Parts: sequence; C-alpha cells; structure tokens
Amino acid sequence: MSADTDDFRNGRHVVYRLHAHVVLITKYRRGVITDRVREQLIATTREVCARHNVTLVEADGETDHLHLLLDYPPRISLSTLVGAIKTNTSRVLREKHWPEVTSALWGQHFWSPSYCVLSTGGAPSQTIRDYIANQRTPNRPPGRPGRA
Repeated sequence: MSADTDDFRNGRHVVYRLHAHVVLITKYRRGVITDRVREQLIATTREVCARHNVTLVEADGETDHLHLLLDYPPRISLSTLVGAIKTNTSRVLREKHWPEVTSALWGQHFWSPSYCVLSTGGAPSQTIRDYIANQRTPNRPPGRPGRA
C-alpha cells in the first residue's frame, strides 16, 4: 500500500480515509476525449479538487468517459463535487473551441447529466489506481469473449 493514498487523514474533529471512484460520461457518449482534451479535463479537475480540499489520486479514460479516483473529506458532498468538476471542465473546454469538441457536441453541455460513483470499499486503492491508469490499454483480444 502506498502511503499517499492509504494513510488516514484528519481534520479538526474527524479522522478519515475516504476514496470514491467516479465515472463521467460525455454527452450522447460522443468520443470527443482526445489526448489534449483528456489532459485539459484532468488539469481542470485537479484545480477543482484542490479548491475543495480533495485529492485527485488517479485519472484517465477513453474517448467517451473519464475515470477519477478521489480522496475526499467527509464534509464534501460527492454530488456537489461532481457538479463542480463537470461545470468547470465543460466551461474550460467550451472556451477553447477545439474542433473535436465543437463538431460533435452543441450547446453548452459536455457531460451527460448522469454519472457513476463507486465506493472503493475494501479494495486496495492501488488496484483501483491501476485499473484507471490502464483504461486505454486493451485487456483482451478484439472480438467476442470466449471465441477463438
């Protein structure tokens, strides 16, 4: 276990170790997350997290979704944090007017209104970090599972 993600944190009246795995999906599941879009999404997410005293432990994804592993204090509402991340990342990307985004998505939205939050429960955070870090690495041969 790595010390930076598995140690307890403390506040004035609380000791905690909370991690959440968040998955954000692009509007209409459009594949608009290129390398530069992904880098911008992660950088903006890191800034939003810093403002809320949240640590972005790991982030990566594919062309239509982004995985985030967050280390957060108990005073933070995950729905509020996710809303802030989605609002700020969308605004920053829209201001850039990158063609890969503007050609596939219209209006002011970048993200689907839906999202997924998973408690990391008892899973070692390194296992989840590895899963997120390897999002773009194929884990099986192409084709249907179980077929030779």
